[in-house]
Amino acid sequence: MSTTPTGTPTSTTSELDPTQLLGATIGVTSHRRSDELIATFTRRGADVVHAPTMRIVPITEDADLLAATRAAIADPPDVLVVTTAIGLRGWLSAAEAHGLDEALVAALADTRVLARGPKARGAVRAAGLSEAWTAASEQTAEAVEHLLAQGVAGRSVLVQLHGAHTQGALDELEALRAAGADLRTVAVYRWEPPDDPGAVDGLVDALATRSLDAVTFTAAPGAVALLEAAERRGRLPEVLAAMGGGASGRPDVVCCAVGDVTAAPLRELGVEPLVPERWRLGALMRCLSAHLEVHPRARATTPAGELVVRARAAVLDGRVLDLAPGALAVLAHLAAEPGRVASRTELLRALPAATDGHAVEVAVARLRSSLTAQAPSGGALVRTVVKRGYALDVA
Repeated sequence: MSTTPTGTPTSTTSELDPTQLLGATIGVTSHRRSDELIATFTRRGADVVHAPTMRIVPITEDADLLAATRAAIADPPDVLVVTTAIGLRGWLSAAEAHGLDEALVAALADTRVLARGPKARGAVRAAGLSEAWTAASEQTAEAVEHLLAQGVAGRSVLVQLHGAHTQGALDELEALRAAGADLRTVAVYRWEPPDDPGAVDGLVDALATRSLDAVTFTAAPGAVALLEAAERRGRLPEVLAAMGGGASGRPDVVCCAVGDVTAAPLRELGVEPLVPERWRLGALMRCLSAHLEVHPRARATTPAGELVVRARAAVLDGRVLDLAPGALAVLAHLAAEPGRVASRTELLRALPAATDGHAVEVAVARLRSSLTAQAPSGGALVRTVVKRGYALDVA
């Protein structure tokens, strides 16, 4: 089980179902392993908007990395903190490029190795080293607390940095220096701006206009980069409100983070993302898919079959409907409270960029025409209630 933003239990055991996310649109912000996310969501029926907000760049040829490697060989640390599997593997790969990999592993043979989580522990063992301790929370802060409890005065501690040299990441290590440790760091990769800033701007706009059903985050720097892009475009309040950071706290766009570390920048701004119990990419995909299956924008049982309304599409009796934005907006409003009569004034407020009642009549006419053309008995689903408005016919 995992937890929704409102605390409702959600099953994560669904088999891969090509109709599970039919009609849903999901934003993917990750650079590394994005292909896996995209393939899984599309195989479950979703459309994906891919906009990497940052990109991971290995720094194999970096002079600082080479110097840190030679220093570790010449003067092995008493303690090594491995924060990421990709980081340790990248470090050994960079050392190998300079013929130093065997010397590095040999130098660390007697070093007490701490792993930030199971994936880091697996990389430690794959390198031929042994971990002395693993952080249950998968957070660097727990490793720091563990070391402080053990005592670090006069000991050399080498930390493989997680991602970029963010000030927050360095600040949490300062407690070790303050306690008397000889603190050193090694960075194996860094975060760089995205290759396509225009795609990020498009994702910001899609969030602000609530034209996504969900957006995923797999790294804290990626989440920060999206929030900064939204601020630059002057749309941060809209983006936060769409993800549930507004007064209502109810998200129109489900925000899903792979773990608490990734979720932290969002929580600081009042957004409570969906987070799987296991901080893994596979768990994120299952958790979000199950949540979206159970919680569409609107759902109704009609004489023509089950109607599910998503951000950019509607699905009637298992068939994705091709609807214009105005027609979709009317259908979404009517489906939110199936059977209730919605006045023309209500529907006018629901229509994007509409200015008069005639726009409502046009949108309803187009909706009926599309339903008639695309679904058996679909044209009769929107009823006119004389002098009152319109309603969705329900079974």
